[in-house]
Amino acid sequence: MPDTAPPLPSIIPTFHDVVEAHDRIRPHIHNTPVLTSSYLNDATGASLFFKCENFQKAGAFKVRGATNAVFGLREDQLEKGVATHSSGNHALSLSYAAGRRGVPCTVVMPRTAPEAKKAAVRGYGGRIIECEPSTSSREAVFAEVVAETGAEFVHPYNDPRVIAGQGTCSRELLTQTDGLDMMVAPIGGGGMISGTCLTLSTLAPEVAIIAAEPEQADDAARSLEAGHIIADDAPTTIADGLKVPLKELTWHFVKNHVTDILTASEQEIIDAMKLTWQRMKIVIEPSCAVPLAIILKYPDVFRGKRIGVVITGGNVDLDRLPWMRS
Repeated sequence: MPDTAPPLPSIIPTFHDVVEAHDRIRPHIHNTPVLTSSYLNDATGASLFFKCENFQKAGAFKVRGATNAVFGLREDQLEKGVATHSSGNHALSLSYAAGRRGVPCTVVMPRTAPEAKKAAVRGYGGRIIECEPSTSSREAVFAEVVAETGAEFVHPYNDPRVIAGQGTCSRELLTQTDGLDMMVAPIGGGGMISGTCLTLSTLAPEVAIIAAEPEQADDAARSLEAGHIIADDAPTTIADGLKVPLKELTWHFVKNHVTDILTASEQEIIDAMKLTWQRMKIVIEPSCAVPLAIILKYPDVFRGKRIGVVITGGNVDLDRLPWMRS
């Protein structure tokens, strides 16, 4: 079932949109730090530069795209508020941005979404409508929400305003590092990867872009291999932020700019998450651990390279850490 809302125009954002987005959102976001780890450099044989969006407002990179979308809307477009469907980070990011602009926000979230993310949505003033943990359910329930509220739809990733906002992350990273050979970021729906492609294809086209994906939600990897979008409805993975499929706009960037998509198992993701907590002393989500997991898994691909690694968020349910499960 397609997203039910006024259809988004098939407008491919440009780097000019990224620059405008950065100017628009700068008062509302952090320029997040880049951290390094000599231990992880030794373990991988590479020089890793971690862009820490877990320190971002609302705890995730998605606040960039959500804020650009909300603050780019006219007053008449905001009369009935904004709405979206999301497994978590876009939901709380849109709630944050809507709160900053003083408009209501309604989000459709899977009932299985982490409680930490639900609490953050409510904390920012967002209203949650729960759905079953599948793409078809979230889109069907969202159609009812739009019919009820008439709110402006801000898609989690298949939206040129959102993609332009996400492109500001890699724009910052390029100014914080002295040259990169590769950039690695997680891929689910493809918003972060699309923004990365948009920025790097303009500012640093020599940098290879590698997407990292869970083996149990590998529809993007299969899509790239097949040459068309393959959409899984309800994959099961600990990386809850990476369960959604590619859409029209994000597929454009993936097929044209992504060098490769590599996958990691559930245990490899958990191990990389725990290793990051232990060695870097920072809180990251399972979805954010997938890039390090593939770097550890495929050392020959990354050895000797200078690699930007996007840590996409840190909204973790501390009562349900994956390595504590029986």
